Amino acid sequence: MSGLAGLSADARSKTIGQNFRVRAWVNFKGDGTVAIRSSGNGSSITDNGTGNYTVNFTTAMEDGNYVVTTNQPPFTYTSGNRQHFIHVEGTSTYSASSVDLKTGSVAQGDGAGTAYDFPVMTIAIFR
Repeated sequence: MSGLAGLSADARSKTIGQNFRVRAWVNFKGDGTVAIRSSGNGSSITDNGTGNYTVNFTTAMEDGNYVVTTNQPPFTYTSGNRQHFIHVEGTSTYSASSVDLKTGSVAQGDGAGTAYDFPVMTIAIFR
């Protein structure tokens, strides 16, 4: 960020905002018939099986060097005291045209997770 130190806080904010912004976001239904509810630069969701999705971008990223943030809004899961997860697996390749997500749940105190389709999922891509 060289050169920004001499600028006003407002100018720095505007410059940083132009350089580091959300490049894609998707809110989608992950159970039953998978479907995008709303998105910005999200063209489609590929359902690769239980708890396994590919989010496809309308306009490709420059490369695979972006940041993915995810959220699975709370919902009622009736099988005991469980923690839920949505993430990009460590072995996944960040493609310029898409990113793969895995979702599931794990019982507290149990290291074994179970793939699971959540009714609401969100993802945002920053670059």
